[in-house]
Amino acid sequence: MNLLDYIINDIKPLLNSQKVSEAQLLFNQLTYSHIPIKNEDGVYLGCVSENDVHCFESDKLIKDYAYAPEGFFVRDDTNWLDILEAFAQNSTNIMPVLSNKNVYLGYYELNDVISLFNETPFFSEAGAILIVEKGLTDYSFSEISQIVESNDGKLLGAFISKIENDVAQITLKINNANLNDIMQSFRRYSYNILTGHEDDTYLISLKERSDYLKKYLNM
Repeated sequence: MNLLDYIINDIKPLLNSQKVSEAQLLFNQLTYSHIPIKNEDGVYLGCVSENDVHCFESDKLIKDYAYAPEGFFVRDDTNWLDILEAFAQNSTNIMPVLSNKNVYLGYYELNDVISLFNETPFFSEAGAILIVEKGLTDYSFSEISQIVESNDGKLLGAFISKIENDVAQITLKINNANLNDIMQSFRRYSYNILTGHEDDTYLISLKERSDYLKKYLNM
């Protein structure tokens, strides 16, 4: 994928010498959370948010609120996961792109970057989703890979989907393999299996034993 193909220039940055009313009007016409701002020399100053702009006095200049622009951006060689992280950290749906010489090139839209997920094997390839958890200092991705591959499986993707109370939750996408054997191996390595699976023979066995015990006690 070529991320540069996703750079957009539909909306030009506002000059900080323009009136606040112009920014307010632009926000009324758009669905963006922020708009890029530059000075008369073309230097990128940051982005102003819609919430801030609507609180400003309309007849003043944008530069009268020099403290307002938020200086977030990404480079034209930033990878897409770091771009997505930048979106999340700044609670924005527009991300300015600068060259390594700080030249403003345009911006990314959040929906375009999210759509790149659909092109990854994690989503496009057939396979099963398995969610496991283990202590934050006890798990390792090398161990997870070894467990999957030792059972003739292949990892199509893995990421930490949650961290809470020093426990890490890891979401895995595994190609067509014997998922039961993989889950049994994870349990042997003290991982907790969070996803249910209708063919999980371990859980079926536990249920059968529980039902038998319940029947026995009711005799």
